[in-house]
Amino acid sequence: MKDTAINPFTFHADPEVLRDLRKRLSRAIWPDEVVADAWRYGPPVDYMKSFVAYWLDQYDWQTQEERLNSFPQFVTDIGEHRIHFIHQPGKGPAPAPLVLTHGWPGSFVELLKIIPMLTDPASYGGDPADAFTVIAPSIPGYGFSSRPKERGTSVFAVADLWAKLMTRLGYAKFGAQGGDWGSWISAATALQHPDRLVGVHLNYLSTRFRPALSPDDPPLTSEEEGYLARVADWTAAEGAYIAIQATKPLTLSYALTDSPVGLAAWYVEKFRSWSDCQVEPDEIISKDEMITDIMVHWLTGTAHSAMRFYSESREHPLHLAAGQRITPPCGIVHLPGELPMPPRSWAERAFNVVHWSNLPRGGHFAAWEVPGLLAEDIRTFFRPLRQGSYSMGDEAKSPP
Repeated sequence: MKDTAINPFTFHADPEVLRDLRKRLSRAIWPDEVVADAWRYGPPVDYMKSFVAYWLDQYDWQTQEERLNSFPQFVTDIGEHRIHFIHQPGKGPAPAPLVLTHGWPGSFVELLKIIPMLTDPASYGGDPADAFTVIAPSIPGYGFSSRPKERGTSVFAVADLWAKLMTRLGYAKFGAQGGDWGSWISAATALQHPDRLVGVHLNYLSTRFRPALSPDDPPLTSEEEGYLARVADWTAAEGAYIAIQATKPLTLSYALTDSPVGLAAWYVEKFRSWSDCQVEPDEIISKDEMITDIMVHWLTGTAHSAMRFYSESREHPLHLAAGQRITPPCGIVHLPGELPMPPRSWAERAFNVVHWSNLPRGGHFAAWEVPGLLAEDIRTFFRPLRQGSYSMGDEAKSPP
């Protein structure tokens, strides 16, 4: 029944769509380029030609589809949205429910490495007492969730959807974790549902996040001023994608919806720019992984609806009012290849920061790039918060 049923989900691509994709890839029209440092103006043509050749000749969608379907997936209707999610039970004496949220240009695909590490820590050299039951939803407009038909599906709206999803699954309290949009949504969930959140762990704090600064707040430190200057420099050099996706996403979507090579180039540039690679993105994220993420967007026709989340965030930004704070315990981790990250003092203006760490490697796609390191940091943060903090109904102990 609508708004109550939770149904198992698997995905099988339409063979005709796959055939059409091959035709489009094989008929790509390539741009020219000027002599310049590689990647200065975007993915080099030679790299993209090799990427597409791999996609056509070596990439095996069938194998990747089977891998996706090996995870327990479900869909449920919440209001006007159909929400797709992985619900992977933990293996331990008392697995704690944890909502993992992906970002852009990722999807739930970027979480597939880390989910087993969190649900079954013993198989990765960890303590079963640190096990989580992971719920990994797809943001509306991404992948197998439905595409919003009306404006208003902001990070705050998604936070409410996640709270309703967790209620439906029987979890009274839970943890939240994410990077990129996952950090925005996790923070918004903690802001709007503080009584539900045991803790929130973030591996990114957006350059566009602004705590309210009132006359009663301490003045900006030199470290904070330096951070804001770095953000301004980064925005000028790298922020064009935000401007177009936040203002005219439909214009760009014609190209990305019609051309798989165009979609791949738009995403690959971010995989390279935002990851902790030295030269090429597949040093860190394999071609198979990148292509599978691109395939999920292509096969579901969600290039436009995914990027529209930027326009929603522009209209409904995660800015706090004077005196407003995110009160659940918060852990924040820095990675050396990440976009500009603030000093702890900046985060403490808005968050109840109880855990602050630095990983030795990794970038913006931490769950893809360094899943073992990120999983251990998540376990460390939540370990002292577990005792007596979680409540699970009988129906929530295993997926429906």
